[in-house]
Amino acid sequence: MKAWPVLAIAFIQTLLFLAHWFIYRTWIAFWGNLTPSGTVALSAGLFLLSLSFITAALVGFYFANRFITVLYWFAAVWLGLLNFIFFAAVLCWPVGFVLAILGKSPDRPLVAVVLFSIALLAGLYGLINARLVRIRRVSVRLPGLPPSWRGRTALLLTDLHLGHINGPAFSRRIVAHAARLNPDIVFLPGDIFDGSKIDASILAAPLHALHPPFGTYFTTGNHDEFGNAAHYTDVLSRIGIRVLDNERIIVDGLTIAGVSYGDSAYPIRLRAALESFHLVPGEASILLNHVPNRLPLVEQAGVSLQLSGHTHGGQVFPFTWFTRRAFGKFTYGLQRFGNLQVYTSSGAGTWGPPMRVGTHPEIVLLQFE
Repeated sequence: MKAWPVLAIAFIQTLLFLAHWFIYRTWIAFWGNLTPSGTVALSAGLFLLSLSFITAALVGFYFANRFITVLYWFAAVWLGLLNFIFFAAVLCWPVGFVLAILGKSPDRPLVAVVLFSIALLAGLYGLINARLVRIRRVSVRLPGLPPSWRGRTALLLTDLHLGHINGPAFSRRIVAHAARLNPDIVFLPGDIFDGSKIDASILAAPLHALHPPFGTYFTTGNHDEFGNAAHYTDVLSRIGIRVLDNERIIVDGLTIAGVSYGDSAYPIRLRAALESFHLVPGEASILLNHVPNRLPLVEQAGVSLQLSGHTHGGQVFPFTWFTRRAFGKFTYGLQRFGNLQVYTSSGAGTWGPPMRVGTHPEIVLLQFE
């Protein structure tokens, strides 16, 4: 394993240790002294929980069975709950301080119980909300669009993250939603798979039911390339999905192109891919590009519409704020960058915690005007 992944894992694990330690100290400070056996149980439990996600993620990258799926699900749910419980622990201190300043003797156990209960309810809401996939309809007007495409619809489906959390049942449910929309064409700009050790053939099989008249097109995302990207693309090709690996095609007069995540991450390689498309000025073109960045290069190449995912909108508060800082207005929705239009989907699945708070999972139906 290269040095930087090891350092990244060590850094994340250190943060998890510190978060669990802070929660432990806060609970002891506000709840009061526990019995010796209770103190040992709490500290040991939080220590093991702090190891759970990194352990499950590493094991799940190399192995796949029912036990690992259950372990990964448990660890991912706890990671999501940890996010809210940590902020509850942080809030305990200023709330207690404010109550003391106001001359009210704070009931410290009550403060802890109320804030930690709110955190658990937020996590429960996030679990439910992540499974309520919305159908979003968006009208798009592209200059130079062939007349035959006016009024047609395109399905945009991103970030399914099929793996230990989002399994075959999830895949079938998403495809059932999508099929009812009866699109003319389907776009899959990345992260169909989670990158973990899974049977890609079983997870992708429901996608075969998507057989729009003008085809289904896919480009890789970062998680697709974390795993066996060649195997993933082979599986998708065998069920009739066209993989666009730095490739441009014409579909009934409309130019459609796709760049792989690995090349889109480097400006020189992205520019080379875009130049190889030889896009014609004034003609409508659609680019599948997983991440909504490096937009000046895309606009300069003459792309009309870029379809992206990746951000999840931040997926869970407060990461919604951090993502907005990274991608600005291109975090979500239909936006414009000069002559280029960009639609970034929040995605249908989840990564890490199977929760969404502050965002919604979606399937997008684009209608060309």
